[in-house]
Order: sequence, then C-alpha cells, then structure tokens
Amino acid sequence: MAKSEVILTSNIVGLGAESDQVKVAAGYARNYLLPQGLAIPVTAANKRRLEALRQRRAEREAHDLNSMTELASSLSKLLLKIGVKTGADGKMFGSVTAGTIADELKHQCEVALDKRKIHLEHPLRTLGDHEIELRLHANVTTTLKVKIESTTPAETPAKTAAPEGAAAGESSSARGGKPRREGKGAPAETKPAPATKEAKAARPRPPRKE
Repeated sequence: MAKSEVILTSNIVGLGAESDQVKVAAGYARNYLLPQGLAIPVTAANKRRLEALRQRRAEREAHDLNSMTELASSLSKLLLKIGVKTGADGKMFGSVTAGTIADELKHQCEVALDKRKIHLEHPLRTLGDHEIELRLHANVTTTLKVKIESTTPAETPAKTAAPEGAAAGESSSARGGKPRREGKGAPAETKPAPATKEAKAARPRPPRKE
C-alpha cells in the first residue's frame, strides 16, 4: 500500500499531535487529512512552518496541563453521591461503572470528563465509600471520593397484636371500671340478714300505759 508522509497541523487521536511528521496511507492523506486541513505535505516550504506548529503545540499542552491540575485539585475535595436501588438484603441491583460516574459528575457538578480518564479495575457493586483513581493527564492523577447510597425505602416491621385478655383489661381500665367476671352477670344487691331473737330482746321496749 502506497504511503504518504505528512505534517499534522492538529491533534489526531491515535495518530499524533500538531507538528508531528507521520506516514499514512496515501488515500487517507489525499481524501481526508489534506482536504480537512488536518495535515500538510512534507515539502521544504512546509518544513519552515514546523517551528510555528511546535510553538502552538507547546502552548496547548501547557494550557491542558494547567487546566487538568486545577481540575484535579477541585475533584480531590469532592464527595460524589450516587443513589442506587437495592434489594431486601441490601445488595445493589446492577453496578456503578466509569460511565455512571462520568454522567453523575456532569449532572451534579457540571464537570465534563471523558470516562476513559476514570480508572476502575472493576465496576462497583457495594454500598458505602469508594476512592476512584482519575488519570486526567499524562502528568496529572488524583482520586475522587464516591459514596454509593441506597434509594430503596426501608421496610418497617409490622406491629404485633396485643393478647385479647390484655386488650380487654386495658379497655376496662381506660373506662375506669373493673373487668367483668366471666360467666356471671353484674353482682346482685345483698339484703340485710333477719334479726335474731337475742337482738329482738335487746331492743328497748316502749313504756306501758297505765
């Protein structure tokens, strides 16, 4: 396959940055890089432009380094809270990925961060606090604190019913009365016992009329 040597005028991921001199497929250079202004042919005249391209690249890289350093300082002080659904046993449904963290950073903090800069060895599957490594720049790394919380409402235990006897006693006490005796009606009124002969004799008799 025919190759062409070009000088990049812009940063192209996977290929190089401005001022880099690279070899690419001739068709790729002819049909894409050169028409889009992303590269220029290697000629004596264009080589004199390398100094200006290198200066522009140095300025861009310095700006990127300063921006990522400031961002790293801000993110290291941040606590990102992520809500997830859990089952009755407290285990998470699904997991939290680098894409989830990037989305929450954009939603909660208005920070647009490429998920490829969020380094996770494996998705997060447990509640609690986690420290995530962020690789923001070739020379800048930091950590982000992430707290995963459950958004599932906790189940409240059902109230146990009181024994029937205790409930009846409480009801009677609340009314100020005494609990009824089972199998019997209200207590009947008692009549005084008849007087004995000795009691009658002891009573004073009225005086007899003459």
